[in-house]
Amino acid sequence: MLRTLKNKLYFLVAWYFRFFAALQLARWKPRVVVITGSNGKTTALHLTEVQLATEARYSYGANSSFGIPFDILGLKRVTYSPIEWLWMGLLAPLRAFKTPYREKIYVVEADCDRPGEGRFLSSLLKPEVTVWLSSARTHSQNFEKEVSGGAFRTVDQAIAYEFGYFIEHASRLAILNTDNPLISKHLYRTKAEVDEIKENEVLERYEIRDDGSEFKIAGVNYSTPFLLPKETFYAIAASAKVAEYFGKQPTSDLSALTMPPGRSSVFRGIKNTTIVDSSYNANVESVSAVLRMVEKLPTKKWLILGDLTEQGGLEKEEHEKIAHLVGQGDFEKILLVGPRLKKYALPILNDAVPFDTPKETLDYLNDTIQGGEILVFKGARFLEGIIEHLLENKDNAAKLCRREEVWQKRRAQWGL
Repeated sequence: MLRTLKNKLYFLVAWYFRFFAALQLARWKPRVVVITGSNGKTTALHLTEVQLATEARYSYGANSSFGIPFDILGLKRVTYSPIEWLWMGLLAPLRAFKTPYREKIYVVEADCDRPGEGRFLSSLLKPEVTVWLSSARTHSQNFEKEVSGGAFRTVDQAIAYEFGYFIEHASRLAILNTDNPLISKHLYRTKAEVDEIKENEVLERYEIRDDGSEFKIAGVNYSTPFLLPKETFYAIAASAKVAEYFGKQPTSDLSALTMPPGRSSVFRGIKNTTIVDSSYNANVESVSAVLRMVEKLPTKKWLILGDLTEQGGLEKEEHEKIAHLVGQGDFEKILLVGPRLKKYALPILNDAVPFDTPKETLDYLNDTIQGGEILVFKGARFLEGIIEHLLENKDNAAKLCRREEVWQKRRAQWGL
């Protein structure tokens, strides 16, 4: 009941902030680049920042029907309390007429958590350039009514169609991962020039080590100190194409790259362990990418996998897919965190160790780690709270995802 009410109010309230954000956009008049897709958006935004540097403004941490208008208006949520929402509502009309940002390019990460969000955001932003890199089963339960109502045959089609609004509204250029058939099927919707990225045409080499990753893309070598899945080459190639579009010579020097929290960050852990933190989110596609990445690392790897959330009627199917993928890996130990994995994945992964809560998982790790293991974290269930207690340098907790007070309180409720 409460969830239904929230969904009905979502766009009603979002339209209020959108109205004032549109006024500010009309004053600012930036050239808009939208980066969208189910996975890899934030990494692509940071890679684009390496290319465009201070010439553009970036929508860090804002990708929703509320977050993007807030970013345009210069509003930032901290507590998410009712009083803060009221304050935001009062400030919005004033911020609509503030001095526009100085940058003439606006690089925006845009998500589609629910039906209508792609249309809502694309019609607000009216992108000059759209970068669409992935389409997968994220927030699937929000799209089930689109299927049951007969608008689409599958959730996959419904999700991809919503993302497609961003290329439909692109005025000049659409940069697309056309290896993904869910994306390539929507080429007809754009009037913009299409620049396709295909693995067999541009990716010449990919190597991963415990201290970084290397790519050779279209004859250019890229090296980063981060552990990045092979699929990151789409984002690297797209960021170079964005630079070229704006008349800049693309750089192969990624030393200025900063990675957002929870996207394959690497930390030193207790007992000389190495922590690979990919805890920000999870779906079958992103888990598969991380599994392919870490298979190239030395043995003595442990996988700590959290539930997939918001999968609705696809919950069983998606967790079973994950189980089969994980079973093909060479992990010394597999820890399953959450009731969904316990119910659907454990029967397939007989040797895995299941836990209902993150606190139980943390206690097990503290008692069982011998030293020197590579601990790979992926998924939901507050895995970042487990990582926080395993860090050798506790100051690195600031580099983990979900540091806001509201998340700290939720983790505390789980004993973390």
